[in-house]
Amino acid sequence: MNRLPLVLVAGATLFAALSAGFFAGRHHAAPDMAMSAASPAKQVLYWYDPMIPDQHFPKAGLSPMGMEMVPRYADDGGGAAGVRIDPSVRQNLGLRTAPVTRRRLDERIDVPATLAWDLSESVTVSARADGVIGRLYTPAPSTAVVKGQPLATLIAPVWDAALAEHEALRHTRSSDAHALADASRQRLATLGLTDADVRTTAGGVVLVAPRAGTLATVDVREGQRVSAGQTLMTLTGLDQIWVEASVPQASAAQVAPGMPVTVHVDGIADTFEGRIDTVIAQLDTDTRTRRVRVVLPNPGGQLAPGMFAHVAIDIPGAAALPLVPDEALVETGEQSRVIVDDGAGRFHPQEVRTGRSSGGYTEIVDGLQGDERVVVSGQFLLDSEASLSGSLRRLGATPAATTEATP
Repeated sequence: MNRLPLVLVAGATLFAALSAGFFAGRHHAAPDMAMSAASPAKQVLYWYDPMIPDQHFPKAGLSPMGMEMVPRYADDGGGAAGVRIDPSVRQNLGLRTAPVTRRRLDERIDVPATLAWDLSESVTVSARADGVIGRLYTPAPSTAVVKGQPLATLIAPVWDAALAEHEALRHTRSSDAHALADASRQRLATLGLTDADVRTTAGGVVLVAPRAGTLATVDVREGQRVSAGQTLMTLTGLDQIWVEASVPQASAAQVAPGMPVTVHVDGIADTFEGRIDTVIAQLDTDTRTRRVRVVLPNPGGQLAPGMFAHVAIDIPGAAALPLVPDEALVETGEQSRVIVDDGAGRFHPQEVRTGRSSGGYTEIVDGLQGDERVVVSGQFLLDSEASLSGSLRRLGATPAATTEATP
């Protein structure tokens, strides 16, 4: 059977159909173009890629993705594509909203800390002359001592002659001898020896504790030669203790003396309340933190230097700003936005500029007034639907600024 006539007939039929479709399209396109020419010109806010509606461009052309950009007009709701949700769909999706409150956000930061000696209660016991340590009565640090307790014996040759002279003149009764005894006592004072802190023994001069407390350090050993002014021991009290916390640089500018703090010490169930006493001016270049000091009373002695702790610092907010729950924010990596409930089942995305976050809330520096309601559950679905509306408009499916979501 010859197939050539059948092929020719099919080709002719296809050509006729395409021609009819072409002329029909021209017939319907002409009224549309005429209507567009007759309608008043709309103000173009910007041009955008329907696949990436968040990117705005000042003129028409191809987007970085190679797609033809479409205009966004001034009467399209300011460029924010919104959606309308049927009440039954809203209930099925579990959409929840929360009011935007305008108030001051008080922030609490938790930073690590270490307990240390209170150096304001520290006393240094030093060698007042060149000599040798003859005996250490308390060789171990962290030993509790009382005022006047012997600490060490210092054998100093420069003191020997003055002590021998003073001892020889101490028991004389003549007026001239009394004058010499007063002069020898003055010489001992010049050499750094007083009746309150030294005793004469056959083995040298005994140095005693100037106050009650705990030996923080013992820096010498028996038989060690020392120089005048060298530190022998450090004595400190434990009636109060320092808590030194490290505050990150980002929060350091908001910390000031007098702010209330709560101290949690590892291994101790009790919490301690206090206030910042000092903010150290110098920043730690290795950790990029700034140290703050808290002075805590320690009447029971349960706090010890070297313990680890955590300090919670309450930082008051600077001004009242709109606050939204953290879960209401939609983060895209380049911007932040929320879904605003316009009422009557209508929602639209709103770009915002965020500030500090604390206690489950985030400050909105720009983008909200404080009297709106935002979506806190299901906002990602609404945001995707609103972004999709740009693509639907590009296809001609939704000429209006909102799309209708049905079950």
